[in-house]
Amino acid sequence: MSATAGEPTLLDVLTLEEIDRDLYRSTLVFTDPLPLYGGQVAAQALLAAGRTVAPDRLPHSLHGYFLRSGDAARPTVYRVDRDRDGGSFSARRVVALQGGEVVLSMSASFQAPTAGPDVQVAAAPDAEPPAQCPPLTLPRLFSMESRRPAQPWPQARIPTRFWSRATVGLPADPLLHACALTYLSDIGTGLSALPEEEAAPGPTLDHAVWFHRPARLDDWVLVDLVPHSVSGGRGWYTGSVTTTEGVLAASLTQETLFRPGRNPFRPGG
Repeated sequence: MSATAGEPTLLDVLTLEEIDRDLYRSTLVFTDPLPLYGGQVAAQALLAAGRTVAPDRLPHSLHGYFLRSGDAARPTVYRVDRDRDGGSFSARRVVALQGGEVVLSMSASFQAPTAGPDVQVAAAPDAEPPAQCPPLTLPRLFSMESRRPAQPWPQARIPTRFWSRATVGLPADPLLHACALTYLSDIGTGLSALPEEEAAPGPTLDHAVWFHRPARLDDWVLVDLVPHSVSGGRGWYTGSVTTTEGVLAASLTQETLFRPGRNPFRPGG
């Protein structure tokens, strides 16, 4: 699908063509002056991996390294390696390819349903309900709306706490909702809370998500990003994704370049 065929949706992002066994290709292409959004590549890589495991095995973690900039105007090919299928877990490796070069390398793990204790130690971040928050425009996301609650770092150039949900109905497929969460998880940065007089966060180096509990992404979820460290030209932050009921759905962490000068991937950069 191209931009000329109408405005793409999140369902277009989460559509892959099966080329051969363990080989998939994205079908959504569009013109974008910026490099291909990392959340899109990560979501599609997780979807490709998930298509190779038993339907009852859902992702519990992913770890991805962004190696090159991608191009939204060309399809991305995903090659899946089936590392292991055990009694409860399945391990997969995925490479995302454009022009024969690796854009993303990801490891993903899937787990069969398991009974056991369910304990959430920390309460959800304090935030006004979405209906009481003003709209927030987050760039690069298709079919997602957002709201801006009170901010823990009001001086941050980009909000570090926000509500989001898909504006299109998503099928009752937990894998698709995990992929939609992954798509959302790469937007924004916890490092925007840090002073930018001398340096600013840049492209993502690596990204990880742990899925704790199911969450529907066509319902509101709260994303909260927290900066922790900048050193060696790299910045690191963590984040959480919780539901309107305060249930912790996922945790994430990301490391980005943090180099002197303005971030060339930001508007006005």
